[in-house]
Amino acid sequence: MLKAVIFDMDGVIIDSEPMHNKAYHDMFDEVGIDVSSELYESFTGQSTINICKRLCDHFDLKEAPETLVALKRKHYKQFFDSNSDLGLIDGVLDLIKNYYNNGLTLVLASSAAMTSINQIFDRFDLNQYFVAKLSGGDLKQSKPHPEIFIKAAEATGFSKEECIVIEDSTNGVEAAKAAGIYCVGFDSFHSKNQDYSKANTVITDFKDIYFDKAVNLLN
Repeated sequence: MLKAVIFDMDGVIIDSEPMHNKAYHDMFDEVGIDVSSELYESFTGQSTINICKRLCDHFDLKEAPETLVALKRKHYKQFFDSNSDLGLIDGVLDLIKNYYNNGLTLVLASSAAMTSINQIFDRFDLNQYFVAKLSGGDLKQSKPHPEIFIKAAEATGFSKEECIVIEDSTNGVEAAKAAGIYCVGFDSFHSKNQDYSKANTVITDFKDIYFDKAVNLLN
C-alpha cells in the first residue's frame, strides 16, 4: 500500500531548467569550452559536482571541478535573485497538498545542491509538507546511481515497496528503477529529449496521480 512519495525537484516541482541552462552556459563561456546540446542533455538529473568532473575530463581543463561548481553557482544565484517570474510547475502544489492532506509522507530527492533546494523551499513555503530533503551534492554517487533514492526511501520510514518516485529525467528514472522503487515518469514540456521507457507509468498531468489514483499504482 502506498505510504510515501519521493519527489525530484528540477522539472517536477520547479521549472528551474532555464536558470540552470543560463548558469551553466555562462560558466562554459567563462572557462572557454563549447558544450554540445547532446552532451548538455546527458547531464540532466546529475549533481553539479559530477557534471563538472565530467567536463574537466572531457575538455582536459586545468581548473578543478570545484572551481567550475563555484562559478556555476555564482551565475545561478545571480539569476535566481533577479528572476521574479520564477514559479512552480503547473499543478504540483495542488498535488503536494493532495498527498499531504491524505496522510502520505513526502520526501525530496534532488541532484541540486542543498543551498538551491533551500532557496526554492523557502521561496515557495514547501518545508511544511516534507519530512526530509536529500541533495545529490551531499552523496558519493549521482543519478543514475540509485543511492539517493535508497536513502530517500529510508528517510520516509517505510519500505521501498510502499513508496513511489516522481521523476522527469532519464537519469532519475534509471536511478529509481535501480533502487527498486515504483517510478512515475513526468513527461513535461520542460523536460527535453528524456527517455521514460523504464518508468512504470508515464504522465503529462499531475491530476493523473492524485491520491485516489496513486493508491492503486502499487497493487
